[in-house]
Amino acid sequence: MCGIVGYIGSKDCVPLLINSLKRLEYRGYDSAGLGVISNGESQVIKRKGKVSVLEKDLDQITLKQPNLGIAHTRWATHGVPNEVNAHPHFNTDKSLFVIHNGIIENYLTIRKGLQSLGYDFITDTDSEVIPQLIDSFLKKGYALVKAVHLALSKIEGTYGLAIVYANEPDKLIAARKGSPLVIGVGNNENFVASDVSAIIAHTKHVVYLEDGEIAEIYKDKFYTRTLDEEIIDKEVHKITMTLDEIDKGGYDHFMLKEIMEQPLSVCNSMRGRLIADKGTSKLGGLEAVEDKLVQSKRIVLSACGTSWHAALAGEYMLEQHTRIQTEVEYASEFRYRNPIISPDDVMFFISQSGETADTLAALREAKIRGALVLGICNVVGSSIPRETHAGVYTHAGPEIGVASTKAFTSQLVILALITLNLARKRNMSLIDGKNIVKEMDLLPKKIEQILKLNEQIEEIAEEFKDAENFLYLGRGYNFPVALEGALKLKEISYIHAEGYPAAEMKHGPIALIEEKLPSIFIAPQDSTYEKIITNIQEVKARKGRVIAIASESDKNIDSLVDFSIKIPETIRMLMPILSVIPLQLLAYHIAVKKGLNVDQPRNLAKSVTVE
Repeated sequence: MCGIVGYIGSKDCVPLLINSLKRLEYRGYDSAGLGVISNGESQVIKRKGKVSVLEKDLDQITLKQPNLGIAHTRWATHGVPNEVNAHPHFNTDKSLFVIHNGIIENYLTIRKGLQSLGYDFITDTDSEVIPQLIDSFLKKGYALVKAVHLALSKIEGTYGLAIVYANEPDKLIAARKGSPLVIGVGNNENFVASDVSAIIAHTKHVVYLEDGEIAEIYKDKFYTRTLDEEIIDKEVHKITMTLDEIDKGGYDHFMLKEIMEQPLSVCNSMRGRLIADKGTSKLGGLEAVEDKLVQSKRIVLSACGTSWHAALAGEYMLEQHTRIQTEVEYASEFRYRNPIISPDDVMFFISQSGETADTLAALREAKIRGALVLGICNVVGSSIPRETHAGVYTHAGPEIGVASTKAFTSQLVILALITLNLARKRNMSLIDGKNIVKEMDLLPKKIEQILKLNEQIEEIAEEFKDAENFLYLGRGYNFPVALEGALKLKEISYIHAEGYPAAEMKHGPIALIEEKLPSIFIAPQDSTYEKIITNIQEVKARKGRVIAIASESDKNIDSLVDFSIKIPETIRMLMPILSVIPLQLLAYHIAVKKGLNVDQPRNLAKSVTVE
């Protein structure tokens, strides 16, 4: 979940590392640090807070033109955020620097062993054992690469590591187990990073490290080995991401930019995949497993957070239109309850980053049990696409804001495409298929209509920015939207919010209703509309305030609620793609009006790569 970047070449690496850290800050922002080496001398500087705090003190670096260095922006797991616990960590004489993303599960045992050898520890982190353990092997006369191999053989847990050593200033070591790392291949310079966004300003060519691999990186070459020290030939990939895609593009925040990009991101998710004359979809990434998918008796969707909400909507789509039994699993709970999985099952794993630790762990468990494992991911080349049998990319483009927006709607689009494809091969008529294709094709324009309501939604946000609690209610397809709307508000405004099936309101939450509690109803004119209206009246009878997300043709609801946000109509399975967007904007504007950092909310980071 932390940001890692390293450089070896001929340039002064300090400004390069700082600029790269800024692009990684969405991965963690409670502290930052860098360690650099020049002519056999080393220097480290660390600060609590954001990268900008570190940047202010760079004049304290006295080394001239350091051309080897590593840098880190932290999301704390072990040890509170402070300067001491920030990375890089180092050995006693500060000749060896290590930055780490992950968790060392046996660090206490290693720490006790090293203390018995005379090593002192100054931090509260698990990470500090890594440089000290490597140092213990260096003191026995081993070269750096061998010392790293020996140290990793003693470590249990997960790691993405970048390591430099003043006594061997011609190399940078990287290692991966459960935490993403890429090598950037440049011209007489090379890089390592936890995310390609950190290095796209310098190279478009990358090598993805796999679990259990160690890279020995020089400025003009690199070698990768297994933990057993066998050389591995690695393929160099060309990335298509551009700098413009990860800039704010004139918006105040990445989150607002990404909300506003949804007409394009939804269009890109569908591009080339809808076949209008046949009323179906084409998903090249699933063609190799198409027969098993069509014949499946049980589909399981597994994910975490926002992706889990998309999966829940996907369950409704698949069961309604394909009549295949579908279940949704929290990936974080999947391994811990001895799940019933058979070789006849199909499992989809959904993740924006493709690196979500819990989702990856669930994937691996399902694979061991013989299921067909498939992925729905946004980041090309990430771990989930590489470990699944097949899958589909969402093509939503980079999402930098921690609170997911366009990734969610793109995941819903992909689940709709999968549903359409399977349903047409099973039991759906050509007429119904063509209708779905037509409605999907209209989504970008309808999203544009909703985004024009931004000022109206901002006015509603002004009205409710001081509320301490919110209740989000929806039925059917819009229950997952209620969950997602509540999550967005919690994530960035720190207001307590609950998402509930509207029918469940009378089974407990109605006790909360009073004048100070706003309730948000997702109330399109679908088959559940009359029931939703009844729920609204129950809230109003108890003096609750109501905001409704309603169909644009609904003339009756205005007299029943305090505020209504009218959105275009579509078929039931696609309504969550439209109804969630006003909730994204509402959460955004409330957080901004509270003076909060919507792109970097407290305690959160974009990609959860540790359990």
